[in-house]
Amino acid sequence: MTASATTLTPFGQDVLQGLSQPQPTLNSKWFYDERGNALFQQIMRCPEYYLTGAEAEIYRSCAPALLEELDGAPFDLIELGAGDGSKTQLLIEQFLAAGARFAYRPIDLNAAALAEVRDLIGLRWPKLEFQAIQGDYFEALDRLGRSTGSRRRLVLFPGANIGNFHPGEAVRMLERIRGFLAAGDLLLTGFDLKKDPAVILAAYNDPTGHTAAFNLNLLHRINRELEGNFDLDHWRHWETYNPATGAACSYLLPTSAQEVTIRALNQTFTFRAWQAIAVEISQKYSLREIEGMAEAAQFTCLRHLQDARGYFTDSLWRVPTH
Repeated sequence: MTASATTLTPFGQDVLQGLSQPQPTLNSKWFYDERGNALFQQIMRCPEYYLTGAEAEIYRSCAPALLEELDGAPFDLIELGAGDGSKTQLLIEQFLAAGARFAYRPIDLNAAALAEVRDLIGLRWPKLEFQAIQGDYFEALDRLGRSTGSRRRLVLFPGANIGNFHPGEAVRMLERIRGFLAAGDLLLTGFDLKKDPAVILAAYNDPTGHTAAFNLNLLHRINRELEGNFDLDHWRHWETYNPATGAACSYLLPTSAQEVTIRALNQTFTFRAWQAIAVEISQKYSLREIEGMAEAAQFTCLRHLQDARGYFTDSLWRVPTH
């Protein structure tokens, strides 16, 4: 008998729903437990993983462009998926040095990550108005409420997190974010750009095995939090990249037939040998495609802020004033 969805944690609900599909899936938003955060820190230090360094390069230089668009108005700096907030600190430092008047409101599912950000902000900038909000993006935005237009909003959606959604889903998500904004508010979204497929594939399949461990940690988490019995010795990480569609996809593959019981779900799942569990999409875009998304989500694309190699862009959009 399957556990009632109402008695499960959100993590349990997602696992039950995902593994019950004909094509099993696990939602990548659950990567970031304590062990997952530590593994991702290792990934970010890998030379092959260019995304973090490229966006940090952009954040070191983009504050003047953002403040120019804000035109001296006080604003709320809202970050979706803040993590440890390390890149955003680069912006905060420049904003404060320029005398900007703003409050910082990071949003993340992970309470430990938000506590780390809170401690760091308290240490470095104790006078900065700060409000951490734990929850998924839209739960947190619901708590903040819709913009009244009396105070500008600058929403950060960093780290190519928008790439974790298929393009159609990404547009719908951006439309939902727009619903919380008023005319003149800004959205800065990180997009990983299409490039040499070998560069992309190496970023998600590092030779040290950190990415494999990071993805397989989802099964560890199910075992620990939901009383599963995945035998990780018989599972493998596999990465693909399709340059025609721009989709980099991560899978977990059983190397032999498996029968897995997850006690918290009162459910047993069977997997054929090499039957893939899809765990992540990392969609790559061209600048033209990004501009098309802005238009589809009813934003005005103001500018693309890119790193020196042209690997990554933070695209700045504004809610039209008419």
